[in-house]
Amino acid sequence: MKKLYYIDFPQEHLEGEMHKYRCVYCKVETTTINGKLEGHLPSCEYRKKLEIAGYKTSGLSEKPASSTSDDFD
Repeated sequence: MKKLYYIDFPQEHLEGEMHKYRCVYCKVETTTINGKLEGHLPSCEYRKKLEIAGYKTSGLSEKPASSTSDDFD
């Protein structure tokens, strides 16, 4: 199974920040998670629970792409 967005995880407000929230379990900011299951850490309870239930990650790399397009000038 796969959802378009995974946004039903418990969140907590970041103290001292006006509009910033993070996952209660893995402490990753919601802007980093960006609605993707693989946005949570592999050790995250929310992610583990959904993966056990049969939900899939996108299969793409879990690391963000490099900001450079290639290694050549």
